[in-house]
Amino acid sequence: MTDIIKVICENLGTEIDVPMGTPLSEVAKRLTPGRYPFLAAFVNNRLKELSYKIYAPVTIRFVDVTSFAGIRVYQRTAWFLLQKAVRDLYPGQTLHIRHSLGHSGFYCEIDGIDEFTADDAARLQGRMRELSVRNLPITRERMLTTEVRARYAEEGFTDKVALLDTRPRLYSQLYTLGDTVGYFYGSLAPSTGYVTLFDIQPYYNGFYLALPLRTAPDTLHRNVQQEKMFGIFQEYQSWVALMGVPTIGAVNARTLAGDAGGMIKLAEAFHERKFAWVADTIYDAVVSRGIRMVLISGPSSSGKTTSAKRLGIQLGVLGLRPVMISLDDYFVDREKTPLDENGDYDYEALEAIDLELFNDHLRRLIRGESVDIPRYDFITGRRMQHDNPLTLDERSILIIEGIHGLNPRLTPSIPDSQKFRIYISCFTSVAMDNLSRIATTDNRLLRRLTRDYRQRGADALATLSRWASVRRGEEKHIFPYQENADVMLNSSLFYEISVLRPFAEKILREVPDTVPEYDEARRMLKFLDNFIPIPPDEIPPTSILREFIGGSSFQY
Repeated sequence: MTDIIKVICENLGTEIDVPMGTPLSEVAKRLTPGRYPFLAAFVNNRLKELSYKIYAPVTIRFVDVTSFAGIRVYQRTAWFLLQKAVRDLYPGQTLHIRHSLGHSGFYCEIDGIDEFTADDAARLQGRMRELSVRNLPITRERMLTTEVRARYAEEGFTDKVALLDTRPRLYSQLYTLGDTVGYFYGSLAPSTGYVTLFDIQPYYNGFYLALPLRTAPDTLHRNVQQEKMFGIFQEYQSWVALMGVPTIGAVNARTLAGDAGGMIKLAEAFHERKFAWVADTIYDAVVSRGIRMVLISGPSSSGKTTSAKRLGIQLGVLGLRPVMISLDDYFVDREKTPLDENGDYDYEALEAIDLELFNDHLRRLIRGESVDIPRYDFITGRRMQHDNPLTLDERSILIIEGIHGLNPRLTPSIPDSQKFRIYISCFTSVAMDNLSRIATTDNRLLRRLTRDYRQRGADALATLSRWASVRRGEEKHIFPYQENADVMLNSSLFYEISVLRPFAEKILREVPDTVPEYDEARRMLKFLDNFIPIPPDEIPPTSILREFIGGSSFQY
């Protein structure tokens, strides 16, 4: 007789009885079908694939494409489907999923194809559609790493082999879809039939893979109007390829060879050249059209503050006198912060800024008056008076940094001709391998975890519990304005996650397994395990990374 066990299904809000060894896919069938199919489930706060079998009482929460965890499953499964289609149509050619693009898509290239035509796009999309309709199973197998390495080598996956060689493990996971193998560093759907909405369009030398947006799962955004962001990704990917570090396996190999210091010097020198170029561009704008302020915007933990200070130094070299203002200092008191749809404080909303006070100070500064800028205390959630008055002279240029810098509603009283706009983020340029990019959101989360723990008295649980709200706020209040920028800056350093690893690991391990945030902490810990740690000794005190790990020569 089969043993019966009780499980708590949060989607139903009740306990149900299931035979021991029941896979999650069978439990899902007992629920009333929702608008979107379940892609995976949290089991005791750990994300599991639908093939996972239950052998003890557990708590289950199924997720679909509308959740952050679910959309990641959908994307990974779509990438595997794409890999299979490319293998079928272009045998022997290597697919590269380069970076995110558009609202929810990805820019991809195939080696050996310099011009991807509309006919190519139609053929590839058609093959993906065929594979989706056939609902082919995707299997996962735990194997000796030596066996997995041999399969990768046989397939010509030198990028995956390099990562395995630098992070040896006794066992590894291998996914199979027909005659195609791969691994995507996270859960996949059980079959190709779960990926039904996608589109492929030619774009530059490759193509754009459009996928549904988490907040609009029935819609594909086919229009890609992010030329500036695309240019930044292309520039940095070309550069890391030239430096010989396009993937984490290559970075790890250089680290193990004792060349961490050399990588740090190269990355920091590249940053310095970019800041000097931006300063030259701003100086030209001062001379040609009389700009009075530089507005620096970007999402959380993008390095806006340090970038503003380093840019200020370069402008000083050109004879200008930079005057710094942080929008963070104009936050309203915490209890006056607007709430989001979930009742949480929405710090990303423009209304979290005291716009009246900020614009009053701007007008007075432009008129030549002296102004006492407040200072916001993130621990108490209160503004404090700051006895350091600011005054502009004929050589002065305002540098204003904050997440809303590119929103026209921030500075309505200042003519556009007097503004120079910069968008900055850590557009991660190094990939896990050819098919698995490192999400910029993960890079920023590691930065924020480290900084908030050190500077703002927030543990990992507090930061993780806020992160979904932060991302929703960015999608609503920041990303729509990014292409308004005159220039974009990439604050990422290809070595930085290797440096952040020891800092973030200690913090993440404090998250208990009794809270929903545990899975995200666990996911990030597994992610960090792929990086060989780099000590921070040789990182210069002016590095953007010092803003997060400490040891900066700048005052924050």
